[in-house]
Amino acid sequence: MSRLEVLFVENFKSWRGRQVIGPFKRFTCIIGPNGSGKSNVMDALSFVMGEKIANLRVKNIQELIHGAHIGKPVSSTASVKIVYLEESGEEKTFARTIRGGCSEYSFNDNPMSRSAYITELEKIGIIVKARNCLVFQGTVESISMKKPKERTQFFEEISTSGELIGEYEEKKRKLHKAEEDAQFNFNKKKNVAAERKHAKLEKEEADRYQNLLEELKINKIQLQLFRLYHNEKKINFLYTELERVNKNLSVTRESLSHHENIVKAKKKEHGMLSRQLQQTQKELKSLEALLNQKRPQYIKAKENTSHHLKKLDMAKKSIKDSEKQCSKQEDDIKALETELADLDGAWRSFEKQIEEEMLHKGRDIELEAGQLVQYKELKEQVRKKVAIMTQQLEKLQWEQRSDEERWAFEKRRHGEVQENIKQIKEQIEDHKKRIEKLEEYTKTCTNCLKEKKEQEENLVNEIEKTKSRMSEVNEELNLIRSELQNAGIDTHEGKRQQKRAEILEHLKRLYPDSVFGRLLDLCHPIHKKYQLAVTKLFGRYMVAIVVASEKVAKDCIRFLKEERAEPETFLALDYLDIKPINERLREIKGCKMMIDVIKTQFPQLKKVIQFVCGNGLVCETLEEARHIAFAGPERRKDLMKIVRKEADLKQIQALIQGTTTRLKYAQSELEIIKKKHLAAFYREQSQLQSELLNIESQCAMLSEGIKERQQRIKEFQRKIDKVEDDIFQHFCEEIGVENIREFENKHIKQQQEADQKRLEFEKQKTRLNIQLEYSRNHLKKKLNKINTLKETIEKGREDTDHLKKVEENCLKIVDELMEKQQQLKDEFVTQNTNVEKVQAQIEEERKKFLAIDREVGKWQKEVVILQSSLEQNRLEKHNMLLDCKVQDIEIVLLLGSLDDIIEVELGTEAEGTQATTDIYEKEAAIEVDYSSLREDLKALQSDKEIEAQLRLLLQQVASQEDILLKTAAPNLRAVENLKTVRDKFQESIDAFEASRKEARICRQEFEQVKKRRYDLFNQCFEHISISIDQIYKKLCRNNSAQAFLSPENPEEPYLEGISYNCVAPGKRFMPMDNLSGGEKCVAALALLFAVHSFRPAPFFVLDEVDAALDNTNIGKVSSYIKEQTQEQFQMIIISLKEEFYSKADALIGIYPEHDDCMFSRVLTLDLSQYPDTEGRESSRRQHKPH
Repeated sequence: MSRLEVLFVENFKSWRGRQVIGPFKRFTCIIGPNGSGKSNVMDALSFVMGEKIANLRVKNIQELIHGAHIGKPVSSTASVKIVYLEESGEEKTFARTIRGGCSEYSFNDNPMSRSAYITELEKIGIIVKARNCLVFQGTVESISMKKPKERTQFFEEISTSGELIGEYEEKKRKLHKAEEDAQFNFNKKKNVAAERKHAKLEKEEADRYQNLLEELKINKIQLQLFRLYHNEKKINFLYTELERVNKNLSVTRESLSHHENIVKAKKKEHGMLSRQLQQTQKELKSLEALLNQKRPQYIKAKENTSHHLKKLDMAKKSIKDSEKQCSKQEDDIKALETELADLDGAWRSFEKQIEEEMLHKGRDIELEAGQLVQYKELKEQVRKKVAIMTQQLEKLQWEQRSDEERWAFEKRRHGEVQENIKQIKEQIEDHKKRIEKLEEYTKTCTNCLKEKKEQEENLVNEIEKTKSRMSEVNEELNLIRSELQNAGIDTHEGKRQQKRAEILEHLKRLYPDSVFGRLLDLCHPIHKKYQLAVTKLFGRYMVAIVVASEKVAKDCIRFLKEERAEPETFLALDYLDIKPINERLREIKGCKMMIDVIKTQFPQLKKVIQFVCGNGLVCETLEEARHIAFAGPERRKDLMKIVRKEADLKQIQALIQGTTTRLKYAQSELEIIKKKHLAAFYREQSQLQSELLNIESQCAMLSEGIKERQQRIKEFQRKIDKVEDDIFQHFCEEIGVENIREFENKHIKQQQEADQKRLEFEKQKTRLNIQLEYSRNHLKKKLNKINTLKETIEKGREDTDHLKKVEENCLKIVDELMEKQQQLKDEFVTQNTNVEKVQAQIEEERKKFLAIDREVGKWQKEVVILQSSLEQNRLEKHNMLLDCKVQDIEIVLLLGSLDDIIEVELGTEAEGTQATTDIYEKEAAIEVDYSSLREDLKALQSDKEIEAQLRLLLQQVASQEDILLKTAAPNLRAVENLKTVRDKFQESIDAFEASRKEARICRQEFEQVKKRRYDLFNQCFEHISISIDQIYKKLCRNNSAQAFLSPENPEEPYLEGISYNCVAPGKRFMPMDNLSGGEKCVAALALLFAVHSFRPAPFFVLDEVDAALDNTNIGKVSSYIKEQTQEQFQMIIISLKEEFYSKADALIGIYPEHDDCMFSRVLTLDLSQYPDTEGRESSRRQHKPH
């Protein structure tokens, strides 16, 4: 195996004179203290292998001579020589000498140039540029921490693909230039092709332009003939129609005058009858006012009577119910007395039976007196023998009962505390809900107060404005009223109301028995003074439609949607949620319930009125309304609606005052609940929870003590029972029982059963006595109540008789007034019928008059339309002929000439002049030849068809004119231009083909260089990436270790970086930066050894690569190096750690000596003579399977 044999240095750096370093073994370590010159051995080897001076830690080559660094060089020359031994035994020498500031190279003592020298080195596997056999101090860690780009450059040096960078870049630049030229020529070719196409189009457009001109001329002639033909037909038709309409107009005017005279006579008769009707109506209103005054008195008297009668009926019913209850109560008392007597008899019988049984048992005991004496003697013996145990047992039982009572007490307390906590929680929840309601109520009141204040301000402003304009408005109102009687209702509102009325009538026809009508039409107040109050209370329900059921309401709503009518409100009788009437409100003085001041002829509508009015009241004054609303006796019982006839302003002010007060109270209550009640409840809840925890701990302790004591009691009881069984054994055998306790329990049990029975009798007797006492007291109260009710009935009868008399008097007055009212109504109806009859006659005659008047207007309008249309058509004919003359449209004329058409503008001002008439007469004499007009255009009859065809012809002409406008004038040189462009196009094709061929050649050359570079680089990368993982596993001595390389650009890896990552044994994956110093060093060594395996050098020199390794890693690395030196290559390592260099085959020691200048000395030691037993044992331990 080839190796480095020996190194000769002479006056090189710290080496004075000629020094021999070696011989070098397969694994040689160079050691020595710091500053002794170990690294100078590395520099000497680098120097002799052709390394650049800059990498030898000096600035110029003279500084490499010994003593030069202190200004005292020992010689003008220095040299380094190595002896390399081939595997065949042949020696080769490589030497480099410093002489005259330059380097001289020699191989086998023969001088040669640097390049030849480097070639000889490469022959033995040493690549100077790649440094494949040298690793300088500090290089190991820098290799692992190289950036991906730097790592790529390193790989390019190793693979020698970097030598192709210049050629690669040059070929790439040429390729880009050739592609740009090809693209330029291609674009030029496209532009010339576009020019050729444009030239062709110019020639085609010139031909097309002439064709279009001819087509446009023909279409214009057809258009004008079509328009003139149908215009003449229209003029002839209008003359005929105008004559017919004028005749009808004269006949209709005569009929209109006749009907106008009839209407005037009927109006005079209607005025006289209307005055008589107004007089009767005035008398009827006076009587109705008096009746409205008396009727409420009668209603009030009737209501009072009815109210007292109801109270009497209720009192009588109460007496009957009470008497029934008394009778039932007396029966219950008798039943209880009977049950009590039966219980006493049963108790006496039981006591008698017990006495007889006791006497019988006494006789049995007397018969067995001897056994009884023996039983007492034995019992005494037992008592004496177990006296101490009995005392202890009784003490334990007493303690047990005490703890059980305490435990029961604590359990009761536990339940009470839990119940208290539950109540506290409920109270807290109630207060929280109360707080939420109060906050919501406060918010509502605040918003309401703000809104009401705004309304107050608006109302004040409106009142001021209204007062200032009231006088003006009243005067205007009087004038408007008189005008409205003749003018009628506004057209839009009239149509709207009419449509709503028609919809309602339609609904009534669809559901005749279920749709009743609008609420305002179905009821009215008993007096006009209540009109405003009723209107205000009804509100949005005023125009609501009343129906029988919810189903009908839904059907009506569906009908409104289908008809697209306005929305309506429906009140369904079976759907309304009607609240009961508070009868006590009728007793309040100074006001009436709203339902009492509204009357209707339909009984079923009372539910609707009750729903809308509710418990609403109408008061005479504002003070009464305020008193009832805020201080009345029913304030806290019912929510009442108070409808006032005073101004809205005072109502708003009252609402503001009330809302402010309620808001103040609500905020005060909210503050008290939050600060006082809730805090107190939370404190009490916390105290109860603490108490509950204490009780639970006490119960647990007591329960544990009771269980423990119960075991002790059972133990004592077993001991006592054993003693008792031993003493009573023979006695129990005589009386035939298993043990004495069986005998005692039998007699004791009978006594306990008797006591239990007596206790039950006692409880039952006590219960019956309590029930009897309660029933008697209850009966007494019922009898007192019956007496009180009888007194009330007697007094009520007297009051009722008086009220009935008052009611009869009121009724008599009302009947007289109503009889008189009926007479006036009958008279009013008769007069009104006459007025309506005359009014109907007037309306009928007026309708006839208006119909005839509308007919006259229609004929007049038709005359105007015909005249206007005739003039318009004659004007159109003039303009069409003028257009033909001006635009030189050649139409054929049978009579006349276009020269007769005068070029003047005919408009509305000239139409009535004589000049216009003369022009039209001349044009009428012109006869056009329509033989060239197509027959299908002549055959059109309807205006729509004519108009559609005219639009089509106009579109054709406009389209052709538009095409001509958009079409440029033809280019006369279009043919010549086309030939020139074709020549340019051929030249551009030739240039494009030449540039494309050049680009293809450049592409081929570039791909060849790219392939060579890629192959060199990829060969190196693939080898290293495959071998690095195995090397890393061997270095780590663990198969779980992983090392892998990955290129950032797999297509051209040398253009981008190469990432290097390792997964240390027993660790998860992490970036290289996060690995420890030792792990980084091992990773770097793995990469170095993998690179070395691609470009193997015969020897490998490393400077202090073990600096960052711990003892474990040192052992692994040294073992790996030891293995590799036995088989692969020679290793020379400068080391500072004994754990490492102790594994070497030989040591070279470097030590310093000093005089004027420090110089190095060398020692050698062959370690192969000393067997490494400890190392082999350690190696065996490391190779054991995990």
